[in-house]
Amino acid sequence: MSKLAIQEALLPGDNVGERVALARELGCSGVEFAFDELDARIDEIDEALRTQGLAASGIHMGETDGWVSADIARRQRANDMLREALACALDLKADYVTFAPQYGASDMPDLTPFASPMELQKELLIWLLRGFSDLADAMDAKLALLPLDRQETVFLTRLEQALQFCREVDNHPMITIAACARALALEEADPLAALETYQAALSVIYLADTGNGLPGAGALPFPEIGAALRKMNYKGWLVIAGRPAADERLREFELKSCLSYLRQGGLI
Repeated sequence: MSKLAIQEALLPGDNVGERVALARELGCSGVEFAFDELDARIDEIDEALRTQGLAASGIHMGETDGWVSADIARRQRANDMLREALACALDLKADYVTFAPQYGASDMPDLTPFASPMELQKELLIWLLRGFSDLADAMDAKLALLPLDRQETVFLTRLEQALQFCREVDNHPMITIAACARALALEEADPLAALETYQAALSVIYLADTGNGLPGAGALPFPEIGAALRKMNYKGWLVIAGRPAADERLREFELKSCLSYLRQGGLI
């Protein structure tokens, strides 16, 4: 059976203790944390999770990128941040670190006929995954490659592409895939079939609706997604994601409505 988590940024509260307590009240088993400034908060987060009996599902790198950049200094900074994220995952006993290799357009030169920008980026990512697979193993946290939609990136947009990178590192068990329901709907010809095809490589599925809203706020058929996940006996994390309400006073109400919708749809 899948496990339900929610991104901390969606939870209202004056401190992490209040936010984690609300996650438990909503019926979540875990909370996903953003990488930004995470290291300084480890002790506070760990205490909140232990108090409420919840897990850190994983860490999300957000819009951090640079791993397939032409700028060597930028690549090094991105690599350093990924190492730090894995160390934080070890401290929090988180299951995964999610990252999207690139946002926006490529800055790679076109070296055709030797190599196109896309080919150069693919080689960089393969080298990164080979170098980080053993570190992820040592930290006991999976790396989860996140495909985005074509409005967000020109590099990695489909689960099939992500799986090819897993194969390039001999299907190392710590190199996995993350899927976002919103991106699947935009990029996959059959999103439910794609989930079923690549389920073995999935560590986490993000439940974000069209327009990056909470599940139930857009047009995606989450009851159908729930039925597909039950059929395939998906056991990884489901993470409630999306854009929080601008008015924090509305967030708890929206979240409770979202959880009710997901329960009715059979996702939890």
